[in-house]
Amino acid sequence: MTPIRVLLADNHTLVRAGLRALLESLDAVQVVAEANDGREALRLIEAHRPDVVLMDVAMPEMNGLEATARVVKEFPAVRVIILSMHANEEYVLQALRAGAGGYVLKDSGVNELELALRSVSKGDTYLSPAVSKHVVSDYVRRIGGESSSPSQLTPRQREILQLLAQGRSVKEIAPLLHISVKTVETHRAQLMERLNIHDVAGLVRYAIRMGLITPED
Repeated sequence: MTPIRVLLADNHTLVRAGLRALLESLDAVQVVAEANDGREALRLIEAHRPDVVLMDVAMPEMNGLEATARVVKEFPAVRVIILSMHANEEYVLQALRAGAGGYVLKDSGVNELELALRSVSKGDTYLSPAVSKHVVSDYVRRIGGESSSPSQLTPRQREILQLLAQGRSVKEIAPLLHISVKTVETHRAQLMERLNIHDVAGLVRYAIRMGLITPED
């Protein structure tokens, strides 16, 4: 049997080590690389072309939702499973909109993770039973869009939102994204207007509420 080639993306070293040990205990599963954040995940995906990425949500530099959207666009053959502690509809909705093929809770059992990997690698969608029942109907009902969702922002605006919320200054963000300070300021003004939030503290609270960063970030 051809092994399912998996890339791990999580900024916690011990979590990655635990996941690697767990996955390597399964038949026909091979861990090909580990990433500490979304940007590194994209670079390693290009290098290793895994079948499935196990993606944490709250990571520095680029969160898992933004990275998932990039993976879906740039590497359509690669499937993504979001690993999360959150079972509420908002988090799952964001993952589905980003293009994730699966959503698995971090307290799930080994058998469930194995089932998710096998399902998603075949092109199916997998949601943890704890969230799937009410989330699917909620997703269909709300797919038209909602004012509080990060999906209303452009990918660049979401990227800048996360970096601002993590305490980066405009002058720090510009070289990181290879754009001018003026362009960063323009994006910041546009996302503040779109979200109707007019200070950085408000952006931080919004980013935490939407799961783009954690309070510890």
